Amino acid sequence: MKQSAPKINAMFGTSSGAAGVHNRRVVIDAIRVNGALSRAALARATKLAKQTLSNIIEDLEREGLVLAQDAVMEGRGKPAIPYALAPLGAFSVGLQIDRHVARCVIVNLVGEVVARNDVPVSTSAPEAGLVELVQLIQRTRRELEGRHPEAGERIVGMGVAMPGPFGPQSDFSNQEYTMAFWQNFPLVARLEEATGLAVNLQNDAAAAAMAEKLTGQAHGKQNAVCIYLGYGLGAGLIINGELYDGTRCNAGEIGSVGLNPGKLTPDILERVVSLGGFCAEFGLDHAAPDVTARIQKLLQQKRPDVEAWLDQSAGYLAWITNIMQLALDPQVCVLCGTAPKEMIETLVARINLALRAGRDRRLLVGLSDPWTVALGAAAEPISRSFDPKYAALLKM
Repeated sequence: MKQSAPKINAMFGTSSGAAGVHNRRVVIDAIRVNGALSRAALARATKLAKQTLSNIIEDLEREGLVLAQDAVMEGRGKPAIPYALAPLGAFSVGLQIDRHVARCVIVNLVGEVVARNDVPVSTSAPEAGLVELVQLIQRTRRELEGRHPEAGERIVGMGVAMPGPFGPQSDFSNQEYTMAFWQNFPLVARLEEATGLAVNLQNDAAAAAMAEKLTGQAHGKQNAVCIYLGYGLGAGLIINGELYDGTRCNAGEIGSVGLNPGKLTPDILERVVSLGGFCAEFGLDHAAPDVTARIQKLLQQKRPDVEAWLDQSAGYLAWITNIMQLALDPQVCVLCGTAPKEMIETLVARINLALRAGRDRRLLVGLSDPWTVALGAAAEPISRSFDPKYAALLKM
């Protein structure tokens, strides 16, 4: 009995004119999502002609973006040579600017963190803060080049993430809370000038979704909702394989949903359901270096007031999760963020109990680490440089 070939999760290439860049990205994406694949398997999955596929693989191998692996048997005939992404083929810088702290990471082509550093930063002095940010980036790049001397020439760009909302919506909150001083600062232009890298800015929830897309629960998914729980609350939306950021990069700002329907007031959801809300409720200094450990200790004590906060937050998040699932019908819905893992796991268990949903509608536990947003910021230039984007074909 003839066995069917295993299904490979891949987008299709195209034979239309001027589609060479798209086809390269389709091949890279197929290998990223599925792991090492042979030329024959890639040709079947992407619908590209064998010769076209072979030409692309040869170009990618020559450029150091893919590596040939040991030959394996794929059914009858001669052994096939699988190709995997070359970890040292490209690098990307990610910068998170959060309230009181900035974090910088550098990842390689497969999403592995190869260098990272952080530094305190002021929310009200962006001019002085920029000096600290540039020094932070330079220090992290020097660490990278100390380990991989030629890596500097393979950095494809820098992603920057900071809290939203961006634009007029930020007027609902005070300057420190929204970091409006930074939002009104020409951050992207100044960072590009100082680093020589192409820079893109996104909100922290979008960055968290990019981290999930690169290495987490949204990896290989075309449609995903990633609810972000950090100092604030938001959602990153992956639609048709791409991050949807909206008109002003404010898509997914669910934390700004008012607690008083029909009234525009400062009483918004993220003031309650967030690490900022938790710290305010229990008298913690959110800028303290050991704040994560303090939160974990409170969670482990299972105090009645902490349990009540978790129940209330799970209720709000179940409501938001249900709306997002009904509106977008994603393949996966994830709760992730910079909150401690214990908090994420506890909330997910209570949310799923409240939703009473089947397996295909359950909320999943995502990445939970103080460095999640910085990782996602670094994932953005990787996506910008190597992910297929069908919209680009329409402009040819």
